[in-house]
Amino acid sequence: MLDSLNDSFGVLVVAAVFLFAVLVVLAQTVRIVSQGNAGIVERLGRYSRTLDPGLHFLFPFLDRLRRPLVDLREQVVAFPSQPVITRDNVTISIDTVFYYTIADPFRATYEVAHLLLAVEQLTVTTLRNVIGSLSLEETLTSRDKINADLRIVLDEATERWGIRVNRIELKSIDPPSSIQEAMEKQMRAERDRRAVILIAEGEKQSQILTAEGHKSSQILTAEGDRQGRVLRADGEREATILIAQGQAEATRQTFQAIHDGRPTADLLTYQYIEALPKLADGQGMTLMLVPAEAIGAMGTLAALGGALRSGGDAAATDAPPRSS
Repeated sequence: MLDSLNDSFGVLVVAAVFLFAVLVVLAQTVRIVSQGNAGIVERLGRYSRTLDPGLHFLFPFLDRLRRPLVDLREQVVAFPSQPVITRDNVTISIDTVFYYTIADPFRATYEVAHLLLAVEQLTVTTLRNVIGSLSLEETLTSRDKINADLRIVLDEATERWGIRVNRIELKSIDPPSSIQEAMEKQMRAERDRRAVILIAEGEKQSQILTAEGHKSSQILTAEGDRQGRVLRADGEREATILIAQGQAEATRQTFQAIHDGRPTADLLTYQYIEALPKLADGQGMTLMLVPAEAIGAMGTLAALGGALRSGGDAAATDAPPRSS
């Protein structure tokens, strides 16, 4: 009975050992590579193949999957601030951000040791070469150009490392404090200058608008005066025409009435003689025309008046004196 128990225990131990061995073999054989990664397989210490995402089988104890897996996603690395000297001998501090993607896992694994350190040093060296050819003002205003130049140089240099440079950005550019103070003073002076120019331009425009308004006002006033004079002249002309027409109509009616009444020459002469004192009363009268017929009539009237006066005097002489 004891022997049978020992035999059964031994069988269980052997089975457990065999099962453990099988599990170990399976663990060495089956490999799963997740999406966005790549695996490097070495057989007996030498490169064998690159595993894509998915399920793979290896030869146990012969093949080995390198750890960690190679990340094929875009990676971002922020490098610390680096002192760089510009063309005009100004030391500035620049922080850079590096974006890259591993395009060839084999080269990224076997062509360079400490990939990130190599990329950082290459970035710093390239940055110093590019910034050294620019002045401080150009460096501060030409970030896009600097980024493009750095990307071109780094992409060519890192191609043999199996990585592709997507872009590189200058995170910050920090000049020395003295330069910053001078730049701030310059900016304040520039803002003040622009403010003065804007104020002067505003005053100029205001004066121009005021002058144009005054000019327009004078033009409108003169135009109004001219129109008023024209209208007054038109009114006076119309009034004169109407008065003349009225006088002409009155004269026509008068002569028509005279013609209808058939006056005699003696009556006309008498009417003319009655009008002579009124004509003589007119101011500025220096010349008065008298028709010949009126002169004859006036002579007749004068003779008649003289006869009347002489007859009256004789009667007065022949009369006896009155007794008191």
